[in-house]
Amino acid sequence: MAYDYDIVVIGGGPAGYAGAIRAAQLKKRVLCVERDKLGGICLNWGCIPTKALLTNAHLVEFLKHKGKEFGLAGAPPDWDFSTMIGRSREVAGKLNKGIEGLFKKYKVEWKQGVAKVTKPHTVAIGDQTVTAESIVVATGVRPRPLPGGEYDGKTIISYKEAMTLPKLPKSMLIVGAGPIGLEFGYFYNAIGTKVVVVEMLDRVLPGEDDEISAALEKSLTKRGIDILVKSKTTKVEKTAAGVKATIETPKGNKTIDAETMLVAIGVLGNVENLFDAGVGVTIEKNHIKVDQYYQTNVPGIYAIGDVNGPPWLAHVAHHEAICCIEHICGFSDRTVDYSTIPGCTYTDPGVASVGLTERAARDKGIDVRVGRFPFMASGRALASGETEGFVKLVFDAKYGELLGAHLIGSQATELIAELVMAKKLEATEDEIMHAMHPHPTYSESVMEAAGQGLGESVHI
Repeated sequence: MAYDYDIVVIGGGPAGYAGAIRAAQLKKRVLCVERDKLGGICLNWGCIPTKALLTNAHLVEFLKHKGKEFGLAGAPPDWDFSTMIGRSREVAGKLNKGIEGLFKKYKVEWKQGVAKVTKPHTVAIGDQTVTAESIVVATGVRPRPLPGGEYDGKTIISYKEAMTLPKLPKSMLIVGAGPIGLEFGYFYNAIGTKVVVVEMLDRVLPGEDDEISAALEKSLTKRGIDILVKSKTTKVEKTAAGVKATIETPKGNKTIDAETMLVAIGVLGNVENLFDAGVGVTIEKNHIKVDQYYQTNVPGIYAIGDVNGPPWLAHVAHHEAICCIEHICGFSDRTVDYSTIPGCTYTDPGVASVGLTERAARDKGIDVRVGRFPFMASGRALASGETEGFVKLVFDAKYGELLGAHLIGSQATELIAELVMAKKLEATEDEIMHAMHPHPTYSESVMEAAGQGLGESVHI
């Protein structure tokens, strides 16, 4: 059969646009359909604009607490909330146009509209119908609402509204102490909002190493954020001033009044109205089920990125897209190594990790050796006035192989890349320790942590 396109990609986020460009690079006729803006949630409402806001928060905090130490004369400057928000939107806008430019460069055709798979090889886009040999779904996810506290976009909000509030709220209740909840908690606390964070599990960032979670909770609490773990939001009422929430805590029920409530308890896959009933694609727990090459149970239909389930990370979505497209094109049968996925939380101090936590390694029965190095012993960190945090490396005690890396500190999210590469190449603690790191840099702390585990670090 002669198809209109070789590949139709539904969704223009980190998975969709990357997949479309890679398909074009492999000389395929490709169409990308996006219902909103190219770049998806990540570029327009998530990863990128939030980092612009968090950079602002870091600047505010740094000048407030260390300005005099660095020579700031007089009081810290005043800050304009609307300018912060405006800059964040400008950053997103520039990158959005950048993707349009890449599409032109690689001759990727794209349409703005809502796509629906009506049958295998057939996609309806509004009143138009196109055919393709392969259909790749990359429609992403949306925030999961809190039962009894559904979003209204004004008082009870998601991360999207949190980035465009018309004015700085005096108080904010955040439900969920994962990366999204803590990043916004850090931002708003830094610029003057009274923040309370509620987490149902026993610690913040429950997926991270125990020591890292404890260190971050201590740091954020010291900064003025009220954190309630092992606690559950059982009732939410809207009031004239905002919301009143009943929180079930280990010490009994607590009532919290806040001007705004941000709910960050997870996501749901965007699968509604995506397929006609007769298509028969398997959907489980609001996500599309796929095999190792991201093919669904229906031949010729694939799903990549957040819509196929966790981990919900833009960099995972990107790599899934490349592997999926290369498999479709017969170029490569590579698959994503899910054991070497970096995770980052862009608070200050930031958190980054890859591989097994110490607890997970011990639970597997592995005899481990742990190396640690505090940034307070780093000359570069001391010179920058950012000595909070440490590097923690988990090694197999018998063979020395790096099993996991866990960092908390101002440069954690940048330093993790070296350790992702080290783990991918099955580096040992001896190899990391003897890889010459430049001086003075934060990266020396990685080398020193490996040495400390062996008892050979000369700086601690």
